[in-house]
Amino acid sequence: MRKFGLALIAFLTVGAAFAQAVRFEQNTLFVKLNKGAKLPAHGLIENSKHLFGDLYELTTSDAVLLENDLRTDSAVAWTEKSFYAGPRDLALPSDSKSKPALVEDVNFNDPQAASVWAFNDASRNGVSVLKAYGELPNRASKSIIVAVVDTGVDYKHEDLAAVMWVNKGEVAGNGIDDDNNGYIDDVHGINTIDRNADGSASANPMDTHSHGTHVSGTIGAKQNNGKGIAGIAANVQIMAIRTVPNSGDETDKNVVESYLYAAKNGAKLINCSFGKKLNEGGMVVSEAIKHVGETYGTLVIAAAGNDSWGPFRWFDIDTNLRYPASFENEHLLVIAATASSGGLASFSNVGVKNVDVAAPGQDVFSTTPNNGYQSMSGTSMAAPTTAGVAAQVLTYFPKLTALEIKDVLMKSVTPVSAFAGKMVTGGRIDLSAALKYAEATYPNRGSRRRIAR
Repeated sequence: MRKFGLALIAFLTVGAAFAQAVRFEQNTLFVKLNKGAKLPAHGLIENSKHLFGDLYELTTSDAVLLENDLRTDSAVAWTEKSFYAGPRDLALPSDSKSKPALVEDVNFNDPQAASVWAFNDASRNGVSVLKAYGELPNRASKSIIVAVVDTGVDYKHEDLAAVMWVNKGEVAGNGIDDDNNGYIDDVHGINTIDRNADGSASANPMDTHSHGTHVSGTIGAKQNNGKGIAGIAANVQIMAIRTVPNSGDETDKNVVESYLYAAKNGAKLINCSFGKKLNEGGMVVSEAIKHVGETYGTLVIAAAGNDSWGPFRWFDIDTNLRYPASFENEHLLVIAATASSGGLASFSNVGVKNVDVAAPGQDVFSTTPNNGYQSMSGTSMAAPTTAGVAAQVLTYFPKLTALEIKDVLMKSVTPVSAFAGKMVTGGRIDLSAALKYAEATYPNRGSRRRIAR
């Protein structure tokens, strides 16, 4: 009886896990058509939206039945449901006993900027932000839009309000889609979780968690405003896209829509500090990443995940896949996390094929809602550190393609011997070196040179 009871518990546990793994939106189906084919007519298709290429998003009352019917249609290459990622914690709490690694000789007047240890030299534990600011290229600076696809952003925060992206084609609060982009009053971005009666994403991306606001501050908190911290990038606009619920569990539909919105509205970088354990064989998110990279020159920067127990057990996402980080996609840059000691953070996933570079991600001090500031840990924090570096490079070299900015970041890392065999480059992101590499390798991708007066 005891063995039967244990077996039953095990069966129910596996069954519950499987049930959770295959959760999907019942009213959504993605369909990719064969080249030149037309979308088949079907009574269960209530609405169809062309996404890009031969890919469509269908609204239906029964995704399972519609999929079963369309799979055998000669016009259809493949179908895919919109799966949920699954609930989870979005970041790891920082060790309250640890003292923040302070930065010496900070040139910003922001009172807590010295707590952003990523400013240190890459040969130590940071990404050479202060060094880079002391030797900036002799070029004009162009503002770069970075989309933060996350839990939203507190766009009223004292350290973020001045760097928020503003949709100049939209009149705030008039209830009209002034720029005809399909979204009403999307002044700072969109909210794909909260939808209007017609199913379109709403336009209030306010953060009700803290994750997205923290990510945003690392990228571009306003420098030299005498408040809080300073972000890595000096001339950046943060586009807020709320797609990740407070408990995680984002859907493929919302992620794809976020990527497309960001790229179409001018984002050159998309920060993706989230992920899921299963992909159910689907490719729609990966195809969206490829599309925004090829069509708009937008690079997606993704967190590698936090499943390791280093140094005893490093979780390898080459064999134990995590998404989107494990997609074999050249328009994706995947980031591991480092600690203030200079080594890999004990929680950071690795992968000599699927993890590209490392960046500070443990005990990272940044902005939180309601004018707050605190430390968080996770590869979720390493991704925006990298996005901030990428944005600062693009400020001076705005004509770089997605693949070129990825090349710059990967070819200019500071090597760390302990990282060898754990990621593609075996090194830490280095802003100073990246700017020099871009100048030497892609001078024609830069903005105009400043004229000495």
